[in-house]
Amino acid sequence: MSATYDGGIAESGQRDRTVVAGFTIFAGILLLMSGLWSFITGLAGLIKHHFYVVTPNYAFKIDITAWGWTHLILGIVVAVTGIGLLLGQTWARVVGIILAVVSAVANFFFLPYYPFWSILVITLDVIIIWALAVYGRVVGPGAPA
Repeated sequence: MSATYDGGIAESGQRDRTVVAGFTIFAGILLLMSGLWSFITGLAGLIKHHFYVVTPNYAFKIDITAWGWTHLILGIVVAVTGIGLLLGQTWARVVGIILAVVSAVANFFFLPYYPFWSILVITLDVIIIWALAVYGRVVGPGAPA
């Protein structure tokens, strides 16, 4: 009985699948968090209109109620995409990246109304984009350079 040595390729493949699964779960959880945060931001804008301070000389003036609805709807769609990603739906990767970009742009325009929060959500969106973009890549030894 002789054993053949594959140079650790089988172990490397298992490790790669584990890393990919980890990034997917990570991105799914971040999408759920981002969706929940956007939903809460939207509710705050709809329930209490004076919660956000409007800067007078900002180039993009949008009504707080409009921002509330935008964040509320975006939050629901982002959270549903996060659930889809955690359930292993392939559409959720592409939709997740697109929604993270849309969320980052929306929060960029929202900067003068709630700066710290917007920067936090933009950072979270960038991490989501990174985690979902790495999803299908081969990592570890033997990966193409």
